[in-house]
Amino acid sequence: MTGTAPSLHVTYPQKIGGLRFDFKADCPCGGKTTGQARLSTFFESLGWKVYRAPETALVLMSGGVKFTNLSKLEAYKFQENLIRTMKQIEDTYFELANTCPQNCLVICDRGIMDASAYLPTEDWEQMKADNNWNEIQLRDNRYNQVIHMVSAARGAEMFYTVAGHQTRHESINQAIELDQITAGAWVGHPYYDVIDNTTGFEGKVMRMISAVCNRLGIDTGDRLSTNSKKRKFLVTGVLDWTIFPPHQKFMVTHDYLVTPSRKMQARIRKRGQNGQWTYTHTIRRPEINEESVELRMAINSRDYEILLAQRDYRHYSIYKKRTCFLWNNHYFHLDEYEDPCPPGCKGLILLETYTTLEGDDLKVPDFLQIEQEVTGNSKYSMFNLSIKEEMDRTKSDASIDSRDV
Repeated sequence: MTGTAPSLHVTYPQKIGGLRFDFKADCPCGGKTTGQARLSTFFESLGWKVYRAPETALVLMSGGVKFTNLSKLEAYKFQENLIRTMKQIEDTYFELANTCPQNCLVICDRGIMDASAYLPTEDWEQMKADNNWNEIQLRDNRYNQVIHMVSAARGAEMFYTVAGHQTRHESINQAIELDQITAGAWVGHPYYDVIDNTTGFEGKVMRMISAVCNRLGIDTGDRLSTNSKKRKFLVTGVLDWTIFPPHQKFMVTHDYLVTPSRKMQARIRKRGQNGQWTYTHTIRRPEINEESVELRMAINSRDYEILLAQRDYRHYSIYKKRTCFLWNNHYFHLDEYEDPCPPGCKGLILLETYTTLEGDDLKVPDFLQIEQEVTGNSKYSMFNLSIKEEMDRTKSDASIDSRDV
């Protein structure tokens, strides 16, 4: 399946025939990086295998290439080689996915048609002829779905930034033009979804994940509704494991990092099962217009170890055994805090779900012993649970947990 501007491409071969999701993100500040990480975590929680093909352009351009300094011929050959490299990288992951014994999602960071957007029409036509390419194969058949995540430069200007991006320097006007060009490159794909900025960023990410689930026919209930909220319950035990629904178990480790501002929060997460791990880096920026912006990105094990050296020693490491399951059309996380753990986490078990239902309209699993609902109780936020006693908890303004999808 495939996605678009800020784009990302994903493939989900199921045993009924294999889907490919191309979730592409070309323009800066559209939500590609965070969306990719959130989408990965969501499907891994369902027991899927997720592969992530990296952005080829970033790999090549971070080696010292500046596109504006290339001659016309150099730019042509660079784009041709970029597409050839992208095809080979994607094909490597597609082959792995096709032999995977479980449901599998392949996320491709940008897609081939993105590269065509950087070429004059006559050059693109010549390149297709030279390489015996055609757009039906490159666009329509290669990816099962395209999702275009509109740049923040179009409709969410106050959130637009290229700070911290190695190869991005576009002004807002340049980003708008680039967004329009790359979006146009995918017109004609049979499954093309555009995720705009008509909601806040959280709603945008939820709509993106929902679009993928809808394409796959996965019923998520109201978990991905834009007005759903996290509800949290204190659990004293599992009454009967024999009637526990099908589930996936993961070991999860969270560490908070030192940040330059007390209004900013950063953490890393290690999550895995059977000795296989995924790593995530999350940064929560200060609120803008009463909306807290959270950036989440998948990282590799080496980056994880480097960031771990920046651990904030005012916080304990948090260890959890997480059980993910579906029950009564709702998706739940059951987190059992593990040793070594902070004093406040000894024996702690928390159940979480996202829903639009209020009060008793939400039916909680009857095989769990629920003591009370603790939604909104800062005592049970992971940030506060991790704080060491010598740190003044009352001074923290970053105690609200984020969505962990």
